[in-house]
Amino acid sequence: MKYALQAAAGVVAATLLAPFLSGTAVAAPPVAGPDGGWAGAAWTATEDGPQQFPNIHIDWDVPITMSDGTVLKGNVYRPADAAGRPIAVREPTIVNMTPYTKLVSAIADQAESIPGLSDSLLRLFREIDLSGTPLSGITDLTKAFGGGELRNFGVDRKLVESGYTQVVVDVRGTGFSQGDWDMLRQREQQDTVEVIDWASKQSWSDGKVGMNGISYSGINQVQAAQQHPPALKAIFPIVPGSDLVDDVLAPGGGFGFNFIPLWLGAINALKWVPDLHSLAAGQLDTKWLTDRIDDPLTYMDVLANAYTTPRMQDLDPRVKQMLTDTSVARKAWLGDPSRIRIPTFVVGGWHDLFTYSESKIYNQISVPPGQKQLLMGNTYHANSGSEGGKPGLPPRLDVLQRAWFDKWLKGIDNGIDSYGPVTLRRQGGGWITQGGFGPSAPAEEAARYRRMYLSANRSGTANSLYDGSLTGGPNRDIARLTVAPGLTTLCSNDAAQATAGVLSIINGCAKDSRVAETNALTFTSAPVLGETTLSGPIAVRLNTVQDAADGYWTVTVNDVAPDGRSTVLSSGQLMASLRQVDDAHSSRSANGDYTDPRPYTSLDRRQPTVPGQPTTLDIALPATQAVLAPGHRLRVDVFAGNFPKGLPILPMLLDTGLKPEHVQLDPNRPSFVNIPARGESGW
Repeated sequence: MKYALQAAAGVVAATLLAPFLSGTAVAAPPVAGPDGGWAGAAWTATEDGPQQFPNIHIDWDVPITMSDGTVLKGNVYRPADAAGRPIAVREPTIVNMTPYTKLVSAIADQAESIPGLSDSLLRLFREIDLSGTPLSGITDLTKAFGGGELRNFGVDRKLVESGYTQVVVDVRGTGFSQGDWDMLRQREQQDTVEVIDWASKQSWSDGKVGMNGISYSGINQVQAAQQHPPALKAIFPIVPGSDLVDDVLAPGGGFGFNFIPLWLGAINALKWVPDLHSLAAGQLDTKWLTDRIDDPLTYMDVLANAYTTPRMQDLDPRVKQMLTDTSVARKAWLGDPSRIRIPTFVVGGWHDLFTYSESKIYNQISVPPGQKQLLMGNTYHANSGSEGGKPGLPPRLDVLQRAWFDKWLKGIDNGIDSYGPVTLRRQGGGWITQGGFGPSAPAEEAARYRRMYLSANRSGTANSLYDGSLTGGPNRDIARLTVAPGLTTLCSNDAAQATAGVLSIINGCAKDSRVAETNALTFTSAPVLGETTLSGPIAVRLNTVQDAADGYWTVTVNDVAPDGRSTVLSSGQLMASLRQVDDAHSSRSANGDYTDPRPYTSLDRRQPTVPGQPTTLDIALPATQAVLAPGHRLRVDVFAGNFPKGLPILPMLLDTGLKPEHVQLDPNRPSFVNIPARGESGW
């Protein structure tokens, strides 16, 4: 009965909003709030209602020859009539470049092609709710599926049936495509531009191309848009990155120890799955097989070398290239979103693998707000969109994607350019819309940066290695506080983040830091007097002393509830030897302190520490939006490591000696957090 009523309501909505769904020349419905108001209802009705074409025609494994002769393979999904014949009308094209093989997309699409199954699964996933149980994180994952994430990852049949062609292509060296995997570097970027050009010139294309996809496919979109292929008119990247080294490969110098091996292993395994259809027909692509034999486990040998080579000078040159900021390989991974000049809708999450880049991508894009949009949820990498699709919440991701492409590829005045432009889930609060975020926030939304100083005065709020305080003004405390590497971070928000959110199903670890804090230095403020908003990037300055030639530091900023629950809002890490800050790419607040002290993360700029001597570290924490309720406290946690999220390569790990590290509290060299806050904190 419940679903029947929902279906009836959908029919009524589609009828009332029919003028907006047809693309006729009427004024766009008003946009209001995170759910988009009437406009949001219209976008949902457009995606969920009857579509223009009743069927889809699929051309499997279409060869696309690159300029160097390498053949990529793509599946082409075209609108079709009831008999399955492709329509003879030129339509816009959506390109998705994936390393996860289009076979995965095809399997997901075939499940969705069963009549009624897709919509039923969307409803089911949205209804599963394990909130308040130890497995509440499962709800976040299932709601992501119900929030349209799978349609963004693979093929959106509703999109194709509405009059788009979708092309899903295996990137070079993965899936059924020939060549060696170039992992988001120059050759792959050139391939993407060539695929866009190819798609725009096909008989079924009207010459306008958009791009979609999640994670790797989102990064690929950002890279392509920076190169200005003429046919590319709009992109919709979900959880993309731009600074891949500081995002995920080696943030602050600590290699992504658990995510990177698992991720590389998965792609290398999938790339060996052969084209069974061609194999059965006796037409196996021998060039594909030769390429796989020549490059069986791309980058896995590089990773193994990084963790088995004890001396820096003996490292594989490819490891050094990844961690040298002047190398050609490294530069290929460093994007420049300021070069993007087409409509771009960025979807991210406060605990995503690429959180550091996502809001920065939005702020750097060279188009006006409205033509660029940012949506940030309180989510991890694998559960984007889990908070959408219900009254008062943002529309589902597939709904937003459809509205975005309808506007910028078909010219339908549906009001999506008046949404947001910044739509944020406040950690500790609800969804809001703003005119900007961080450095782009208008004056009435901007937070004021201020120092909160680390103090040796015990707060009495934490069961930690040392329970210190945060003070609103300078203090005269002199103390040496010691923390040693440990394993309590196995049960932490960072561990959940590094597994793309999979470990978030263990509620006690991902959403409460009290276990991890038993081996941390904690510094906690007095309770805030009134609602206090934190908005923007955060920086922590530590006056440290190492007992070895290097040290690995991790810092989190937390919201502490009256019942003691300590929730991570943002986290950052830094190898002490990689402390040199790239001022050209960093930012400071009006008080002169860093807000985003971006390290070079470059082996040729290492500065070993002198045991026993003070060393100042400036540690960047990704931007966040959070609200501290009255009675809540702000906390800074300091760890000597971050296993399993990060682990230095072996030569740097040996330089730390796994020895204890010290925060030296000294009024002449204060340690503090530079926090963007507004409200009635009372600090």
